Amino acid sequence: MFDLAGHHALVTGAGSGIGRHAALILAKHGARVTLAARRAEKLLDTERAIVAAAGTARAEPLDVADERSVATAFANAEQAFGLVDILVNNAGIAGEKLLLDMDAETWDRIIDTNLKGAWLCAREAARRLIAAKRGGSIINVGSVLGSVVQKGTGPYAASKAGLAHLSRAMASEWVRYGIRVNTLAPGYVTTDMTGEYLASDHGKKMLTQIPMRRAGTVDELTGALLLLASDASAYMTGGTVTVDGGASLGTL
Repeated sequence: MFDLAGHHALVTGAGSGIGRHAALILAKHGARVTLAARRAEKLLDTERAIVAAAGTARAEPLDVADERSVATAFANAEQAFGLVDILVNNAGIAGEKLLLDMDAETWDRIIDTNLKGAWLCAREAARRLIAAKRGGSIINVGSVLGSVVQKGTGPYAASKAGLAHLSRAMASEWVRYGIRVNTLAPGYVTTDMTGEYLASDHGKKMLTQIPMRRAGTVDELTGALLLLASDASAYMTGGTVTVDGGASLGTL
């Protein structure tokens, strides 16, 4: 049920953290994987890890907030590995300033990457799938902060809340074409981006408010990822799969 042989997955933000893990897992289960991000060096590290494990992957430079870059990346990916029928919209950036101290440039950069970028990539994937009369799965990586509140994460939280609703809009419009769109909403997971914060005094205090009293690991996202990427989720669209240790039950 979780066999992805014959599928082509494109993972944004695949150089580190959740994106890297997603790429490794999809490749392990048989998918050809296009690794997309702005930082080429980290992408090549992921590519080498997949190839060393007998998987199939290639790196592709991509700025998700740039429409031309998105179109080029998908065209190159399709030429190399065939039609992309699994998209993991994982690329994202965060900000740590309070809203009163936030400048417009930082706000725009976060929203453009996390929300506009996900739309541009999903739109490109959907257009190509529809033209080929093929179905597929789009997984938008959201966050527990799309449903709960934490100071200092305003634009990030807004982008992730918007992404969950955008996923439902995509799902309602594209279901007729056999394209499933769902949100994977992790809680605090230890990655390169979150490690320093989670190790800080404030981070440790925050973790005590999570029902499971700890951060998650990328490995604990594997089951949900494979569910949404594979035919196991054939009757799922417009939903959110939450993996957060119970954090969304209250306010952090």
